Amino acid sequence: MPDVTQFRAPDLTAWTCPAPLRDHPRVVMGHGGGGALSAELVQHIFAPAFGGEVLAQLGDSAAVSLGGARLAFSTDSFVVRPLFFPGGSIGDLAVNGTVNDLAMSGARAAYLSCGFILEEGVEVAVVARVAEAMGAAARAAGVEVATGDTKVVEAGHGDGIYINTSGIGLIPAGVDLRPQRVVPGDVVIVSGDIGVHGVTIMSVREGLEFGVEIESDCAALGGLVEAMLAVTPDLHVLRDPTRGGLAAALNEIAAASGTGVVIQERGVPVPPTVANACAILGLDPLYVANEGKLVAFVPREHADAVLDAMRAHPLGAAATVIGEAVEAHPGMVVARTGLGGTRVIDLPIGEQLPRIC
Repeated sequence: MPDVTQFRAPDLTAWTCPAPLRDHPRVVMGHGGGGALSAELVQHIFAPAFGGEVLAQLGDSAAVSLGGARLAFSTDSFVVRPLFFPGGSIGDLAVNGTVNDLAMSGARAAYLSCGFILEEGVEVAVVARVAEAMGAAARAAGVEVATGDTKVVEAGHGDGIYINTSGIGLIPAGVDLRPQRVVPGDVVIVSGDIGVHGVTIMSVREGLEFGVEIESDCAALGGLVEAMLAVTPDLHVLRDPTRGGLAAALNEIAAASGTGVVIQERGVPVPPTVANACAILGLDPLYVANEGKLVAFVPREHADAVLDAMRAHPLGAAATVIGEAVEAHPGMVVARTGLGGTRVIDLPIGEQLPRIC
């Protein structure tokens, strides 16, 4: 077995490869994939331009203090293609995605804003169907769409409908969820099967069939997070592994916390449909997007109780422990394989499946 303590994260600035890195003069699809290209865009363009201590948190949502209250504040844009897919639509994603970003700070979403960018020529009936889906998702999540905006661009300058949602919610007293709190010994828990959303979008978009029907896992996770916090407010960090999948989420946490992460590859819940699709297409399920799952780093003394609470909730029934935070190889994620070996789980460069959310 290789000695994982000898591995070091690659220095991307020294690479020469066909993938465009930060010196590339034009934006490419990979810059939106949640991997290394996305991180470089944020670190070298946006963060220096905007500055500020709050932005430096670089979490799923920002935790801010205002008028004596601790608020979570988040924004997200949705450009999924196609607009409708088994298990959801761009409208469901626009609500659940922002609700989940707030939940990863421990907040219960209260209000959302909604911005529609419509392409000239899109059918009004399609817009109505998306709006109805958003309204139903908001009611199910217990959040109100309180304000919004609509813009129309010329035909050929959009892709039917793009949506931006922003949200705010209150963070309960005593809750402090951020990767800097992760310490060696923390238990890593994932709330259920991974890769389902990305494979669903790919199957619809490309007309692929895998022998069984597959539906997106799109869901609002606020209730699940509340159940976990009811056990203990001392959770260390939560992330919903969307773009870049579980691999990207674990790498971001490892880098921000300065700890290593070890997962048991066979312990990661990958449903047979996702495993078979990825095997056929040469994809790694760890990098495929999810829209209704979370990964949690929990102090070991609370792990069993938190896991029981997750399994008692419909959205965490298949929750399982997949690994732990360690002192070795800080900032790096490694997987113990079923054959007894070890492999490094890198941050993806770009993205395997574009336009999945």
